[in-house]
Amino acid sequence: MAALRHEFYETDEKLTLSVFDRGADPAQVSVKFEPRALSYQHGDKSLQLQPLKGQIDPDKSDFTVGKVKVEIRLVKAAQGRWGGLVGDAPDPLTTFAPTPATATASATAKQRKNWEGITTEILSGEKEKTSDEDPNVGGDSTVNSFFQKIFADADEDTRRAMMKSFQESGGTTLSTNWDEVKKAPVEVKPPSGSEWKKWN
Repeated sequence: MAALRHEFYETDEKLTLSVFDRGADPAQVSVKFEPRALSYQHGDKSLQLQPLKGQIDPDKSDFTVGKVKVEIRLVKAAQGRWGGLVGDAPDPLTTFAPTPATATASATAKQRKNWEGITTEILSGEKEKTSDEDPNVGGDSTVNSFFQKIFADADEDTRRAMMKSFQESGGTTLSTNWDEVKKAPVEVKPPSGSEWKKWN
């Protein structure tokens, strides 16, 4: 049997598993959900995952078959990050009875961002975003095309001002006035309520 390459990303509510099975026939794909196990079958290709790191709700979990991969959405029975796909983790539903102290501690822990998971989520999103979903994508969004038009129609000094102000301000300022911009480095002006931090 051929093993299948797979990867996942998670939120507190669900874990999304991508099984890379190019050209899978939806009629031949079988996915079986159990509270702590998942099995994927397509012809001679299979993937068995157990025990899952946490408990899932088999009735709410589902999958879709795409051209390149099969996306399996596992709905978690208890909110929280697993940090992995399989393993002997204590099941939060059977072993966790929160006392006021642990409830507070877990609430604090829940507010920490899982940057690795977020990065994986962004990188594994093979679907191209449209400009409706993300204004930074493509040239057909109104804001993007507006700035492209200004840049294309501008003279050399205006273009120079736009590039210098945008780069030096870390993307927080866009100026078209070269006489003002050429005098000194452009200050970083983060949105109100935000604080600028420089990363090495």
